[in-house]
Amino acid sequence: MIDDAGAGVPGLRVLAASRLSDPDPRSTLTVAAAQLGGRWLDVGARMKRLAEAAHVAASAGAQVLAFPETYLSGYPFWLTRTHGANFEDVAQKQCYAYYLDSAIEVGGPEQRELEALATDLGLTLYVGVTERGRGPASGSTYCTLLAIKPGDGLVGHHRKLVPTYDERLVWAQGDGNGLRTHTVGAARVGGLNCWENWMPQARHALYADGEQVHFGTWPGASSVSADITRFTAQEGRVFAISASGILTMDDVPDDFPLFDELHANSSPMPFDGGSGIAAPDGTWLVEPVKGEEGLIVADLDLRAVAQARLTFDPTGHYSRPDVFGVTVDRTRREAVAFTDSSTSEAISE
Repeated sequence: MIDDAGAGVPGLRVLAASRLSDPDPRSTLTVAAAQLGGRWLDVGARMKRLAEAAHVAASAGAQVLAFPETYLSGYPFWLTRTHGANFEDVAQKQCYAYYLDSAIEVGGPEQRELEALATDLGLTLYVGVTERGRGPASGSTYCTLLAIKPGDGLVGHHRKLVPTYDERLVWAQGDGNGLRTHTVGAARVGGLNCWENWMPQARHALYADGEQVHFGTWPGASSVSADITRFTAQEGRVFAISASGILTMDDVPDDFPLFDELHANSSPMPFDGGSGIAAPDGTWLVEPVKGEEGLIVADLDLRAVAQARLTFDPTGHYSRPDVFGVTVDRTRREAVAFTDSSTSEAISE
């Protein structure tokens, strides 16, 4: 294997890599994960950093690049540090309004920028975003993972099934619509957000949809992502990549409503990354990298997936459909569905 760590553009580089000396394009997928920070809740600043990372990934030969959970435009980490569950607290309401204003809408200008970037670079993007709902749900946010392919645009729109613990204070529940894999090069690729990677049914749904490469997105702490990354790889006989974020308190804008309390109750680096890449046998191709912004890159020999499934194929020869039944509802669930009779009259104001 060839180590090309250090390659890239000024200001952002490849931190660690696992490269094949003679990759076969018919059975190889080159992947990257961006371990990034940037000004918290500033969509413009983070879009710029995202584009820089995409150019580094493309120059390293990556075909698909994943970003951390809710990278656009930031994880709601104030909740655990400022008594986020205080009912009817004025400051918490102000924080939520600030957060809601930083969220992006699917179909909005940020999505169009991402689609143009993917097409220009020939690079598939998996991007964690804070999504603002539309219509009846415009006052709610979702933890969302977008999959964007060159030329095809948005092909995946997965909302986190169950927000974890205090995340439920600000994120609405998602649905099964995004539990899908997508063809990228020679592989079927899928992804989940943070702790839903611990959900057996969610992982099973992606395995059953042909997944060979799995992205897990995280706000940034190897203490919660390392074990499940290796486990997912070994359970699914897939390559598993954790894309984890970096956050320093210097990135927090001073006009955030609970700025002083947040600083008083936080370490200088609340999220320290931990991005890594595991092989189908559960061993590390790229061990978790912490404390620094940059990218990790690997050439994945997809033949390793088939080889690993000789002894265990979780949705194939090692499944028992006669004993266990699994149904995945992939219907998009909207907050409200209006039904009008054909005879009802529309009243305009």
